[in-house]
Amino acid sequence: MTDIIYGLQGVPKTPNVPFVKDGSKVAACAKHYLGDGGTTLGINENNTVIDYKDLGISTIMVSYSSWNGIKMHANKFLVTKVLKYDLKFQGFVISDWEGIDRITSPPDANYTFSILAGINAGIDMVMVPMNYTVFIPELTRLVGTMNYTVFIPELTRLVKEGYINMHRINDAVTRILRVKFTMGLFEMPWADRSYSDYLGAQEHRLLAREAVRKSLVLLKNGQERNSLLPLNKNASKIIVTGSHANDIGRQCGGWTITWQGSNGTITNGTTVLEAIKSTVGSQY
Repeated sequence: MTDIIYGLQGVPKTPNVPFVKDGSKVAACAKHYLGDGGTTLGINENNTVIDYKDLGISTIMVSYSSWNGIKMHANKFLVTKVLKYDLKFQGFVISDWEGIDRITSPPDANYTFSILAGINAGIDMVMVPMNYTVFIPELTRLVGTMNYTVFIPELTRLVKEGYINMHRINDAVTRILRVKFTMGLFEMPWADRSYSDYLGAQEHRLLAREAVRKSLVLLKNGQERNSLLPLNKNASKIIVTGSHANDIGRQCGGWTITWQGSNGTITNGTTVLEAIKSTVGSQY
């Protein structure tokens, strides 16, 4: 974990302070708090070893899970008291995708309550998905518009009426600005595009191909004479089935170009069907 964070952000100068070395680095996000992921060797349900004081992680994302029946997105004890005060986390806390929606069961059952519970629990930045009008249905009804900007005046009203303490807002703003200042975003707000022409370059694709080749596990059907796997290049017929056999988008899957993946030619590449045809011949 330490190596990953240092690789993304650089080695912090001061322990426990958000740190991003320069424009070649990015702010890291540890997720999901609490007790979800980050195990040794990536083994499921394995041990997590981390020195939180030296990492200087910039952001932490809250988990969808619950702790003793309390949704983590509404758990003020663990988010504010333990993380921010006891562990002295100086970065900002961000919700997961539609995280505060799920505070209630079913989700969105009382969104005004979800907003209050999430913000008061200590969440500093809320991840609002594409359907932002669903994010604040109650506020939309009250204000009478479908514009997400109603969140700001409505939040202001809630603060003025004492539902959300101004100290809570100041804490969130301070933490977010601290990370942005650390990243140098106020001096250089735009991304460095000098290497954009190299994205997807042939040498990158060859390296990716090598990584895939070395990580694949070849399946075999034992020592049978007529075993199915590996496929026989001299086979008279090879049946390739499935709607995704010739869909590069679906074969890339999620976390490739888009979050959950999409259909079609989302990038250059060779589908399973195309690869088999190029190996054994399209006549088969």
